[in-house]
Amino acid sequence: MAAIRHSKAWDDPATRRAWTQLFACALLGQVVWPVAWVALLAWHVSLPVWTLWFFFLPLLYSFYRTFLQPAYVTSALRTRRLLQEHPWQVFEAPESGIGEIPGAGMGDVWLSFPDPEQAGEKVPVILHGHIRSAWWRRRLGRGFTTKKTAQAKEVWLAGDPRSVGVIAVPGPQRLFVIYQQLSHKVK
Repeated sequence: MAAIRHSKAWDDPATRRAWTQLFACALLGQVVWPVAWVALLAWHVSLPVWTLWFFFLPLLYSFYRTFLQPAYVTSALRTRRLLQEHPWQVFEAPESGIGEIPGAGMGDVWLSFPDPEQAGEKVPVILHGHIRSAWWRRRLGRGFTTKKTAQAKEVWLAGDPRSVGVIAVPGPQRLFVIYQQLSHKVK
């Protein structure tokens, strides 16, 4: 584990910059997706009926994202709270996999971190399905090294893997909230 320069992750200017970018994207989506939905709906109304097929999927997706977007804002605020409470811990090539552990489905990607209370024990954390987890899912658990998996060779963690935390790649970049569900805790 590498040396940590700040007592809290939030004290690092790069962390605040990464969070600001995350929050700005969440707020931007809060505006853009409803506007896109209304614009597509208005455009569709002004065109012939047969064009419905061209606009149906974008219209449906923008409607879906309109109602999903508040969760991104909430997640960004939760991320900030965790970063303000915990320091970064750096892990070189943490153990990861797909499936293989109790509580994980066949396609569930997981990371394993050392248990803070019991030396030598590991705490696996399943990356729950979320649109932001796709980047992590493509880079973890494969069991072989590619250019993509090398991007997540070093993982930063702010928090406690037994409950909740934020993971990131060096920089920090790709902030993602991880959490344990009671049914997935494995000792």
